[in-house]
Amino acid sequence: MNEVIIETIIQVLGVILLSPLYAGILDKLKANVSTRRGQSIFQPYYDILKLLKKESIVSINASAIFIYSPYVIFSIYVLISFVIPVVYPQPIIFTPTVDFLGGALLFSLAAFIKIISAMDSGSNFVALGTSRAISFNFLGEATLITVFFAVALITGTNNPYVELKFAENPVYYLALDHVFASVAFFMLWLFETGKLPVESSGLAEMGMIDDALTYEYSGKLLALLKWGSYMKQYLLGSVLLNVFILPWGLQTGILGAIEDLGIMFLKWLFLIFIAVVIDTSLAKLRLYKVQDFLAVAFVISILSLIFSVIEYD
Repeated sequence: MNEVIIETIIQVLGVILLSPLYAGILDKLKANVSTRRGQSIFQPYYDILKLLKKESIVSINASAIFIYSPYVIFSIYVLISFVIPVVYPQPIIFTPTVDFLGGALLFSLAAFIKIISAMDSGSNFVALGTSRAISFNFLGEATLITVFFAVALITGTNNPYVELKFAENPVYYLALDHVFASVAFFMLWLFETGKLPVESSGLAEMGMIDDALTYEYSGKLLALLKWGSYMKQYLLGSVLLNVFILPWGLQTGILGAIEDLGIMFLKWLFLIFIAVVIDTSLAKLRLYKVQDFLAVAFVISILSLIFSVIEYD
């Protein structure tokens, strides 16, 4: 039992402490590819520390929902790191309480609370960004749930650790249902973590999607939301790597859990490289094309579900 607790602590601390680093590496690499010097890979840490020292300014129209939602959202992402294979390849302390679908619902809950808290600010611009995010999220949530249903049909369970073991088998890894599920989840990761080549906050305010939801936040509250976004990126990306794309190489045991942090670093460099290639080589999408992109991801996830029914019926 003590060993499981230590392994759990290693995974959770890895999620909380290392997630901003990968965002920094991605931004640095994108700048280098664009022939710019770019910021330090540790800039996300500097930003979080700077914001934590600042006072939070709250709109007079906001209620307690606006104030406490960042704490709840951050806590949800920490909870997710207790139950799914983010770093460690075996069940940890709270894994029996939640399955793949439960993890998806937790992600959806965090997104719902973020939208509600943003609307609570009373800002017209935030309302515009919120309606935009909702118009995209319904396809994203459908894709996520469909992929997990396909995984459940393939493995006979909704346990992500069982799917991880299935994916290690080359025969299953190359099966069409797994390939389609991996592609759909990767496309979803690009959208959910802001890696989709679309107008962003750095280019035009009207292109904001996720950043519009945090537009009225400042100080400690904004720090928690930014930190939570980094954790969400790391959680979804690690599931993509460990369960779908690169399920091999993870070790077990306490020393293995520490080694897994380094192994995940190498895996994440691979994922970051792919994200940079996509972001810097493709023309930026028009905002209304995001729905087309997510619709394709949803169709691919449906194909994964169909092939899983045909192959394992």
